[in-house]
Amino acid sequence: MLSYIQKSLELPEKAIANTLKLLEEDATVPFISRYRKEMTGNLDEVQIQAIANKMKEFEALEKRKETICKAIDEQGLLNEDLRQKIKGCMGLVQLEDLYLPYKKKRKTKATVAREKGLEPLAKILMAQRHTDVEIAAHGFLNDAVPNEDEALAGARDIVAEWVNENQKVRNQLRKIYGRQAQMVSKVVAAKKDSPEAQKYQQYFDWEENLSRCPSHRLLAMLRAEKEGYCKLKVQVDEDRALDTIDDIIIKGHNKSTEDQLLLANKDAFKRLLASALANEVLKEAKQKADTKAISVFSENLRQLLLGAPLGTKRILALDPGFKSGCKLVCLDANGGLEHNETIYPHPPQRQSAQAAKKIRSLVNAHKIEAIAIGNGTASRETEQFIKTIGFDRDLEVFVVNEAGASVYSASSLARKEFPNYDVTVRGAISIGRRLADPLAELVKIDPKSIGVGQYQHDVDQTQLKEELDQTVSSCVNAVGINLNTASSHLLTYVSGIGATLAQNIVAYRKENNGFSSRKELLKVPRLGAKAYEQAAGFIRVKGAKNPLDDSAVHPERYDLVNRMAKDLQMPLQDLVANTTAIKRINKQQYLTQEVGLPTLNDILKELEKPGLDPREKAKVFAFDPNLKTIADLKVGMKVPGLVNNITAFGCFVDIGIKESGLIHISKLKAGYVSDVNEVVKLNQTLQVTVLAVDLDRKRIQLSLVD
Repeated sequence: MLSYIQKSLELPEKAIANTLKLLEEDATVPFISRYRKEMTGNLDEVQIQAIANKMKEFEALEKRKETICKAIDEQGLLNEDLRQKIKGCMGLVQLEDLYLPYKKKRKTKATVAREKGLEPLAKILMAQRHTDVEIAAHGFLNDAVPNEDEALAGARDIVAEWVNENQKVRNQLRKIYGRQAQMVSKVVAAKKDSPEAQKYQQYFDWEENLSRCPSHRLLAMLRAEKEGYCKLKVQVDEDRALDTIDDIIIKGHNKSTEDQLLLANKDAFKRLLASALANEVLKEAKQKADTKAISVFSENLRQLLLGAPLGTKRILALDPGFKSGCKLVCLDANGGLEHNETIYPHPPQRQSAQAAKKIRSLVNAHKIEAIAIGNGTASRETEQFIKTIGFDRDLEVFVVNEAGASVYSASSLARKEFPNYDVTVRGAISIGRRLADPLAELVKIDPKSIGVGQYQHDVDQTQLKEELDQTVSSCVNAVGINLNTASSHLLTYVSGIGATLAQNIVAYRKENNGFSSRKELLKVPRLGAKAYEQAAGFIRVKGAKNPLDDSAVHPERYDLVNRMAKDLQMPLQDLVANTTAIKRINKQQYLTQEVGLPTLNDILKELEKPGLDPREKAKVFAFDPNLKTIADLKVGMKVPGLVNNITAFGCFVDIGIKESGLIHISKLKAGYVSDVNEVVKLNQTLQVTVLAVDLDRKRIQLSLVD
């Protein structure tokens, strides 16, 4: 396993070996990357996750080898040489090629020919020594084979199968397919004029090299085929492919056998190899496209989850609407619901005076510190209405992206959290909580419902879920969670804690009026020493007797920090956040085999600012008040916007109307851009120029360079 992983990742052998040991001991990726830096050689989370993925890949390969050996052995064909070849395979493609001749097949042309006794004739053709194949074929005539032509045709069927199973042939053709395969897309004539097909118009007559096809374009073509609007085909130059096969199979200049082998080779390619290798190269391209799309989605999700929180503020949240009114909730500093009702400031009711009076009253009664407004229907109108209300103090007004809020509000999790309230109240609560802490609220929603993915329903769903779960876990552990306020769902993503332990933690917290220390976690039913080790560094206990309980310093290093305080002749409480004292610490004095400079630097950094949230603070942003609909846009206008989705080909920007505008990757900055994330981030504020407006298709093109 070690050599397999090292060959793939080119990381130090010792670092891989130690990481594998930790993973086999059920240590989590966040724990290893944060608290075992000396063992891993300071590998980061991405590198450790790559090792974990390769470990799973190797285990799957080994399992497949066992299955194949067993299947061949059951046929009585597994000799030691073949066993060693299988054992030595370092890739699935090579392994499956080895297995191909032994794989049980349904009835084929070759099996029919064998039943007729024609395999010896096929061997004669392959030997290429017989000068007259007609005479050779005559010796195989029987009731099932009435003439020489049928004998030779059957022998060619067997030869075609051998050619198909020839590893050298397949590997040489793979090189051709890898470099030269063309993806050809043609419209299905019967559906060409349907309105639904027009979004795929680009692919009605399209051809490009598959190896250079961008992930988003390949996924778009595959979706077009899946929905029945286009037909796809992967093809290579047939003459070149056949020349390659002929060069491998035909050894001499025996005209008699050469003619038969040329026919067999052509049959092997057209009937067996072409479709198999086309599917193989397309599958590989799809996997790469999936990986790219999932990577984009994962990075978007990471940026969204690590979005700027407002923090522990008392918030009034509004889920806006026209006819149905605006659902309003008042939340305490911990996101608890204090009040809810509906106001009707917009048409058709137009009860703006009553609504303004009610909001002023609630702001004062609940000591509201900020107002959150969902960005859905009637959002701009509600924002303008709120800003006309005269409050007796300054209140920040935020427009919050509500994508997925309706999914959460109808979920079993929302029903469990707020069993006595309907979906509209839950939706408004979610909007308010998103402003206070995007991470804590967004983890409750299936990432695919948040609206930051690219072809998310077209990629491998298992791979997508694994990657997104890893991203959520990474974000939760990077920020840390408040043990006394975190929801059960948020707790499940903490290192070492799953769904059962999360529920047990919440139950214990409720029964005992919260936790007073990290160590108290060990009193939670079924939470043992291993889970505590993995989780403790990522939880925070606000107001704990030991100030380190509200920091990222792991309990296993408390004695070390206490020794530092003792050596400085001061209480631990006086050392925490004391920059002057911390600078006096001689790191060399505390170095051991287990605690090296990486860990010491982390500890000292944390002591300076214990429990520091790595996220920025939320800032108010205002759209152009003159923009209400797409019809208000004019080419050349410069407008403020927020990046609300990033793709491989550009980013989408919310400019305060229903439709988001696209900044193509070529319009992000002057010069070549290889990665959109190099230029923009999710929720980044931009000043964009309107390049084009298509009212019929509701499309807006924007630019950062024009």
